[in-house]
Amino acid sequence: MTISARRPRPSQPAVGSSRVTIIDVAEAAGVSVSTVSKVINDRYGVSQDTYDKVMGVVGELGYETSLVASSLRRRSTNVIGILVPEFEPFSVELLKGISAAAEGTGYELLAYSGNLDHNQVGWERRSLSRLAGTLIDGAVVVAPSVTVVDAPIPVVAVDPHTGRSGTSTIEVDNVGGARAATEYLIGLGHRRIAHVRGREDLVSATLREQGYREALAAAGIPFDPSLVRVGGYRAAETTDAARELLALPERPTAIFSANDLSAIRVLEIAAQLGLRVPEDLSVVGFDNVPEAINATPPLTTVAQPLHEMGAEAVRLLLGLLSGELTEEHLHVPATLVVRGSATPPAA
Repeated sequence: MTISARRPRPSQPAVGSSRVTIIDVAEAAGVSVSTVSKVINDRYGVSQDTYDKVMGVVGELGYETSLVASSLRRRSTNVIGILVPEFEPFSVELLKGISAAAEGTGYELLAYSGNLDHNQVGWERRSLSRLAGTLIDGAVVVAPSVTVVDAPIPVVAVDPHTGRSGTSTIEVDNVGGARAATEYLIGLGHRRIAHVRGREDLVSATLREQGYREALAAAGIPFDPSLVRVGGYRAAETTDAARELLALPERPTAIFSANDLSAIRVLEIAAQLGLRVPEDLSVVGFDNVPEAINATPPLTTVAQPLHEMGAEAVRLLLGLLSGELTEEHLHVPATLVVRGSATPPAA
């Protein structure tokens, strides 16, 4: 007798078979895969009867064991998305604060990097379209490149590129922090103070340069554009900026960098050129990431309360998800942290 192998019916997956797929659901429901996708993603164009039929198959096949199907049945996933352009020190420190604040809330976290190729404008919108509603209930978006007011789920933006927008935001006092850093160098006696600024398209970089200029003006020191270079918040871009500044005929005696990664690169370039920090050159950064204290010498910097900012982002997002909040904008202070990378200029 010949026994023919029969494919298990979609409604009865074989023991040991792989997890039920969207194709299994479509076949069992007698609809197309695209129709199932519309139901899963809660999109328009599906009748109530079809929706109910697909959802019945979802339950019959055990598809509810997947996060997507569970979200359809409950209309929530109990997952918060943390969308970052890349996992660099600034984002990682925010994540630590977010993780601590999420404990005991009933929500899990999904960290997602959507801009590993760098400088992709709109990366957060693409990421939200992939994750919103089916994988995450709400999102904390770190350094979004565009406004996300049309997001399909509640969103809190931390350090948005374009500044305050129509969604809840958390920003540090960039002007005040940069002013404090520059005033500290002026107080030590420096007059030729250079600035390695951040990316030219970011509001935070513009505000930090503004604070630098305001401090110079208040001290009666003329602004010298030849002492400003773009470091783009990245070590690689800062390499040329630092070399150019330190090769000037009358080089600066101090450099204020718009973030710690740039400042640490300035320290490295100075060492390569045989300059001692702080004896020959003073350096101050911004952010106070863990790498700052481990630099050689330990970096004087402006601290952003990154853990607290992460915790506040969770608080705002939970308020949005519960309906207790609509929109809120937080402006948190920055604090100068004095270590060993700045001293009075040599006589």
